[in-house]
Amino acid sequence: MFTSFTVEANNLWVLFAGLLVFLMTIAVGFLEVGELGEDHWFSLLKTTYFTGIALTVMAIVGFNTAFAPTWHGILGNPFYQPGFFLGAFSSSSVNPTQGVWWSVASPGLTPGVYFLFETAFAAVTLALVGVVFFRKVKLAAIVAYSVVYFVLIWNLPAAWIWNPSGWLAKLGMVDFAGGLVVHGAAGAAGLGVMYQIWREERARGATASPAVPIRISPGWLTLGILLLWLGWFGFNPGSVLAFNNEAIVVVLTTFVAAAVGLLSFSATTYVAQRKAPDLLAAVNGILMGLIVITPLAGFVSPGSAIVLGAMCGPVFYLGELLFARFRWFTDPVGLLPGHLLGGVFGVSMIAFFTQTAFALPAGAPASLPNGLLFGGGMSAVHQLGLEEFGIAVVLVIVFVLSFVTAAILARALGGITQPDAASAGP
Repeated sequence: MFTSFTVEANNLWVLFAGLLVFLMTIAVGFLEVGELGEDHWFSLLKTTYFTGIALTVMAIVGFNTAFAPTWHGILGNPFYQPGFFLGAFSSSSVNPTQGVWWSVASPGLTPGVYFLFETAFAAVTLALVGVVFFRKVKLAAIVAYSVVYFVLIWNLPAAWIWNPSGWLAKLGMVDFAGGLVVHGAAGAAGLGVMYQIWREERARGATASPAVPIRISPGWLTLGILLLWLGWFGFNPGSVLAFNNEAIVVVLTTFVAAAVGLLSFSATTYVAQRKAPDLLAAVNGILMGLIVITPLAGFVSPGSAIVLGAMCGPVFYLGELLFARFRWFTDPVGLLPGHLLGGVFGVSMIAFFTQTAFALPAGAPASLPNGLLFGGGMSAVHQLGLEEFGIAVVLVIVFVLSFVTAAILARALGGITQPDAASAGP
């Protein structure tokens, strides 16, 4: 039984964590400007819009479609209390500031706090998708896509995995803070938009997608990664959803993995290219460490976080080589080798590195076994199969929904891209 002080501490902790996650959406814009140059001010505009649209649409209906009790494990009931508009003008006991939300009653989180926390996740996920928009995509198309994204595209994986009544959650799939729900799904959604961009570029006679060059602005890049690293303090530790000892463990696993990822990718680039790593390599190493640890942060020890961070450098380097072969999209900010590949890799590692001594206090289901490296045996093999099945389903569905949305918007708007998609502004 929770005391009043414990409930208040949990709500304050998750509220604070949610505010840190909100920092990350605009920080993605800073990171884009840092990598693509200060003339890409549109990066700041779109991430600002993402924040405003996320709060609005999630308040109207999106929060419920993701986190209300689901219809047949697929989509949350939009009519569940407090319902549309966060209960609008109702003063009922189940309103944004009173009572507890049904799925987080154990830590005692109020609907308002849980809404803010999860909406911050939705917003930053679209910011990750948006790194492929550049100045190629019309602002009207971005706004319309965002609405669909916060009603359906982001909400389906969240409802399936993070909602305890979701069908993948009932099967036993886990994803602590969003290796798939956030990072992997963002990569799949971005790939769907990139395919529509390529269709329009090819129709204009392009034989390859016009490249968006990297123009490093060191101050912006450093500010972007600093805010993202700080924001991850809310992203992963906040996902414990309670202020307890396990939240502190997640702080350690998150920050250690990021630091080791920095060193790992720096070393990898030096060995492979025989040149000193630069600021961009350092930033990408930190990001890859943060991405890979995200789905595991509450399930593993700090020792495992060190090992996982060390694996990040080679994984990201090989991912860059792989995706650089494709000419029908341009991805200088690294959505695919970082977020798509890193997220999928991290989720896959759940079946290898999980230790229930850490996972159960972090809120993992009792059915989650130890990983293969910690004596999980056939139960861990089964968990691996379940995680890979979930990855495949989510990536395919999100890609299809994203592409279909972009294609419909293209019909309605006469294309989603600017006539001069390589250089046009908004």
